Amino acid sequence: MSRIQGALAVTATAVLLLTGCGNGAEPKQAASSAPAAAGSTAAPERADADLVIWTDNLKADSIRAFAEDFAADNGISVAVQVISGEFQTALVTANAAGNGPDVFTGAHDMIGNLVQNGSIDPLQIAPDQLKGYAETAVKAVTYNESVYALPYGIETLGLFRNTDIVPEAPLTLEDAFAKGQEAVAAKKAEVPFSLPQGNSGDAYHMQPLYTSMGGYLFGSTPQGDPDPSDLGVGGEGSVAAAKKIHALGEAGSGILKRSISVDNSISLFADGKAPYLVAGPWALNQVEKAGIPFEVTPIPGFEGQAAAQPFAGVQGFYVASKGKNEAFAHEFVENAMNTEAGMTQMFEGAKLPPTMTTVREKIAGQNPAIETFASAAESAQPMPAIPEMAAVFAPLGQAFAALVGGADPESTMRSVRETIAAAIGK
Repeated sequence: MSRIQGALAVTATAVLLLTGCGNGAEPKQAASSAPAAAGSTAAPERADADLVIWTDNLKADSIRAFAEDFAADNGISVAVQVISGEFQTALVTANAAGNGPDVFTGAHDMIGNLVQNGSIDPLQIAPDQLKGYAETAVKAVTYNESVYALPYGIETLGLFRNTDIVPEAPLTLEDAFAKGQEAVAAKKAEVPFSLPQGNSGDAYHMQPLYTSMGGYLFGSTPQGDPDPSDLGVGGEGSVAAAKKIHALGEAGSGILKRSISVDNSISLFADGKAPYLVAGPWALNQVEKAGIPFEVTPIPGFEGQAAAQPFAGVQGFYVASKGKNEAFAHEFVENAMNTEAGMTQMFEGAKLPPTMTTVREKIAGQNPAIETFASAAESAQPMPAIPEMAAVFAPLGQAFAALVGGADPESTMRSVRETIAAAIGK
């Protein structure tokens, strides 16, 4: 996630063939967990191994360490494939053809689509074991009362602050915006607030502002599950949020700019050009390497309005429904990785806030920023893992970009509601 929209962030394709005594090649580490760009949808060829695992560059090293031990203990060969391109389409296609992986990693928001396509198996993990994971994470990977992924990392958005420019954490968004404008006026910064939108918009990063003003995407059932029959886009809160975004955009105060996108939002902050940055834990590596003094705090809401509620994205291990070795796949996910050692290894490699509570407790004092993200994720809204979400992000993001550029709030939200409603058949 990383900003998470159902695709793995990958930059290359490689195969690491592992046995009980082989190490394979060293994969390159991904720069961030931002969403993958559009790419080939052709399914890659399954590696020639007893157990095949698909993942991305960021996680391959960590998984390899456990895959080697698992292979040695079971007398099998294991292949870790780093997959590029549009992951979900490749997975569904390959799985249907019986040419896909046995195990794969990915974000929880693709569960609804994968279940609908019959691409994943539910897991058999004892309730007492699930209690050892963050409640938000378990809820996110549960669909129709079945657990479909073993959660290892959780992502949400936080507010990075350059403590040299702004020493105190803001209590409201208005406070942050005012301090940012003061920093620009004093020539301590070039932009007051780095929140990525770009020309196509970015609904994921706008979610905290949207929810603080009362906007929502889908309502909830009495059981707490996302309700696709209750579309919040275009409703009263949504329009109120649109008016606020418009006022903060290029036709208003200029706090929000389309010139700030996922391509430059982190570097603006890391280079000292912005006092604030809205981003997730994937930004930590670049910011820490820059050497600027910073702090991460939860994103505040607007004054007198609801709390800002970003999305929580959960990364997990899945078992493909038509893998060639489902028994080994379930054993690897439900037992080998479902341990404190496995979760610690995944954190050390991916640097995502861990979902296993004992691992989180061990690192809390060593990495305050990771603990901040983990705490923030507890009150964040799990990304709805329903198929209808596929129709939301692109048009809503485009609407937000239009609002930032000066479009009329009410007509813009009415239009995007009609687009989404038509796509989901409502």
